[in-house]
Amino acid sequence: MRRIVVTLLIGLLAGAALVAQQSSTKVKPHQAMGARYEDLQWQTIVPELGADSPQISILRVDPMTRATQLLIRVPKQMHVPMHWHGANETHTVIRGNWTFEHEGTREQLGPGGFNYIPAKMRHQAWASDDALVFITVDSAWDVNWVSGPPTKADLGKTADAR
Repeated sequence: MRRIVVTLLIGLLAGAALVAQQSSTKVKPHQAMGARYEDLQWQTIVPELGADSPQISILRVDPMTRATQLLIRVPKQMHVPMHWHGANETHTVIRGNWTFEHEGTREQLGPGGFNYIPAKMRHQAWASDDALVFITVDSAWDVNWVSGPPTKADLGKTADAR
């Protein structure tokens, strides 16, 4: 049930961001756009974590394919538990350090680091303090938690402290 609620919350946030973006910038599928970091709208992903929760900013959603570009910022070092997405996903690290684990393989990435994770592949991640990652998905953004979203127990965890 908690997974469904979080998935619905992310879907609502993405939809709200799309409506706000389209109404304020009138972006069409083949129109250029830009966004300044200081002007982005951020939404809390896990309200139970309060100020320590990761935040998401939906940058763009293609009105035809639902392909999505977004940023996630993490204020405090944390573990992002096992989850999967319905679309292929890429991560490009902007700030901080991220460790991604999928199928028993770990990738430690710093600023400029990149990875690709196919649709429905289960994965988890660990982020350093004040981390920022740019994410693309090639259809609608969703998050499907395997055993639930991050909790307070995930705060402060590193990839080495499993």
